[in-house]
Amino acid sequence: MILYRLRCSAGHEFESWFRDSKTYERQERRALIGCPICGDTKVERALMAPRIGKATGAVEVEPPAAAPAPEAPAVPEAAMAAMTRRMPKELRDALLKARAEVEKNCDYVGGQFAEEARKIHYGESDKRGIYGETSDAEAEALADEGIEFGRLPWIPRGN
Repeated sequence: MILYRLRCSAGHEFESWFRDSKTYERQERRALIGCPICGDTKVERALMAPRIGKATGAVEVEPPAAAPAPEAPAVPEAAMAAMTRRMPKELRDALLKARAEVEKNCDYVGGQFAEEARKIHYGESDKRGIYGETSDAEAEALADEGIEFGRLPWIPRGN
């Protein structure tokens, strides 16, 4: 698996996981990658710093300070609906099935996702499946803490 930081033609930056670089290139060529903010499918890889694990006693080099990214607003339902119309039917059906399974088997925690994920990870709350919303910055902080989670495009029902 490989994580890419991507940028749409409107300048929004976001991250996405791919099986490998060829998978990214194939999806990018077929306009299957959509910006979660505006739904734009014209995306390119953005510059990103490598993540290197630290050895015991190693000196950690701080990456250059970057301008803080603005909080990503929730994807407007109309933009998500427009993006899903361009998806292959099999992908749309699989994402709708994943949504139904998540809703059926997990607790919705809304905007408290990062906080609740931390409580579960550190044993302060019962271990269970949860879903909700969080910012890119919070998601990155969870990943840096070693807290496992996944991100799914939340496709509106009835498309």
